[in-house]
Amino acid sequence: MLRTHLLTLAIACATLQSLSSQTVNIQVDAAQGRKAISPLIYGKNNDISDQPGTPTTGAQWQLMRDAGLKFTRENGGNNATKYNWRKKLSSHPDWYNNVYNHDWDYAAQTLADSMPGVQGMWAFQLIGWAASNMNNNFNDYAYNGSVSWSGTCQNLAGGGVVNTAGGCSATTNGNPNLYLETWTSDSTVGILNHWFGAGGLGLNKSTIQYWNMDNEPDQWSGEHDDVMPTQPTAEAFMQLYFTVAKKARALYPNIKLTGPIPASEWQWYSWNNNKISYQGTNYVWLQYFILRCAQEQTASGIRLLDAVDIHSYPNEQNDSDIVQGHRVYFDTLYNYPGANGVKTTSPSGWDNTITKEYVFGRVNQWLTQYMGPNNGVTCGVSEFGLTNNSAPVTASSYASILGTFADNNVAYFTPWYWYPGMWETMHLYTHYAKSTRIQSVSSNEHDVSAYSSINTAGDSMTVILVNRALTASHATKLTIANFTLANGSYPTRQLSGLPATETFISATNNALQSGTATVVANSLTLTLPALSTTAIILKGATITGVASSEKPSLRVSLFPNPGFGRCTLSESFRPSRFGAENRNPGYARATALFGCASGPNPGHDCRSLRSFSERGLSGKTFDSTGRHLGLQVCERLSHLLFVNA
Repeated sequence: MLRTHLLTLAIACATLQSLSSQTVNIQVDAAQGRKAISPLIYGKNNDISDQPGTPTTGAQWQLMRDAGLKFTRENGGNNATKYNWRKKLSSHPDWYNNVYNHDWDYAAQTLADSMPGVQGMWAFQLIGWAASNMNNNFNDYAYNGSVSWSGTCQNLAGGGVVNTAGGCSATTNGNPNLYLETWTSDSTVGILNHWFGAGGLGLNKSTIQYWNMDNEPDQWSGEHDDVMPTQPTAEAFMQLYFTVAKKARALYPNIKLTGPIPASEWQWYSWNNNKISYQGTNYVWLQYFILRCAQEQTASGIRLLDAVDIHSYPNEQNDSDIVQGHRVYFDTLYNYPGANGVKTTSPSGWDNTITKEYVFGRVNQWLTQYMGPNNGVTCGVSEFGLTNNSAPVTASSYASILGTFADNNVAYFTPWYWYPGMWETMHLYTHYAKSTRIQSVSSNEHDVSAYSSINTAGDSMTVILVNRALTASHATKLTIANFTLANGSYPTRQLSGLPATETFISATNNALQSGTATVVANSLTLTLPALSTTAIILKGATITGVASSEKPSLRVSLFPNPGFGRCTLSESFRPSRFGAENRNPGYARATALFGCASGPNPGHDCRSLRSFSERGLSGKTFDSTGRHLGLQVCERLSHLLFVNA
């Protein structure tokens, strides 16, 4: 058995060595996979002072502008749960529950003044309590000079008695009624009128769209055990969520509500360390949350969810695992070494062989299952932290995550921990990547990925290449389709060999290395150093092929699928080419059955989706034979083809 394992390891090592010595072929197609990139993935936590006495410095504002920061989450994480916007106070659960000043008004106003157009994120409080005064704080300075130790999580505000042995259990817990007050749903959403309403601060609501629905409620009985010593049921939390969401939507119709904000991988799937039993079925937490939002939206007619928000704190220690961290979110083939909670997705309750995480892939499946396609709900990560072994590893991992999120329509990304290499990487992306993602395929995705984008005019393209190999450089050939390039040299910008200290000072004083790449016949070859990120900046003509634009509003399908006797016509997409459908007898049957004449040839009435909808088909119910027909839509040159699947 040992000999077999050694032989397998030798083969694996030989395979990796062979891959590293081969040229990596990258195929970029400007006509395929076009998706708008959310600028809010270029975000961060805790950038702005909420203390008028110690404002954010001019140098820090300039650094954030130069780096291209587009989104900042300023609610303070755990400190958001008991924030009192009227008194500008919050209780700190990680520091004895002591109450301190926090002025969200000041932070929001200075953000608007200093970086207009940058989005800010704050939070609603759902737990039912908020800070009331600072008169009953534990005197941490008198105790140990305010030095951090294992006992800072003890509930000592409100007259508690310290347990000098440490740990989170105080000798006597403080009385929360001495430093907190009750906080209703009307109180929590009242900040919207205070900021945006008549007689309020006059802040621009369009730059404060996204709101967290509290913070890590799956951890309330741990983080906020002064008022929640027993974890509420998942359904009890959902009722709190629904009440606040409905009131927030009424005050601010275009608000973006985000939840459920679980703490990390285990909590993505587990509530109070268990699955949730509901109507005879066991669900993992994110699945249950989406299901209940869908049900309540249907019952109330009120939109209750705009982004499924998670916190992500991977704990991998090896560089080889850290640089593959981007694969956790969508890659259905990646065996994630940190897989844990995902193993509870098994119908049996636990299956140790389940190691493929793809958490946002699962989320999107559940959203489609319970809300139907084109539900408009996106995904976001409002806290993130990785093991920081070195700046090159951190920068390569962060670059890969940004590219993956751009490829997959992630709404926002705000890391909590920030290390050298991350400002540099953000700056490279925000200054050189374009606004629309296009398709890129690598022959060695394990080591080298391309994240490509094009501008609105279609005449400028940037290809960002990330080499995640820890020690090996990679010869890389890039071939571009449907975008005409003149032969010649094009500029490159590269991050490589970053030191342990911060190198990003400004837009003109940073670690970016300038170079060139030579294009011949729409191809170029260059060598990528180990742990490097390289942007190739291309200027050419508009795309030369026919775009196969995947527009959510132009998708049609039947759901649920499989159906149970009756199905509803909704949306889907299937690429095809002109002409083939006209010779397919199934094409005629499909159009005849649904009473819609269509086709690209002269003499046919090629109808738009609006005409299709006006005929009363969208949203109608058909018997299960309709499911087998598989009516779908393909868009080519503004024509819609109705084809038989």
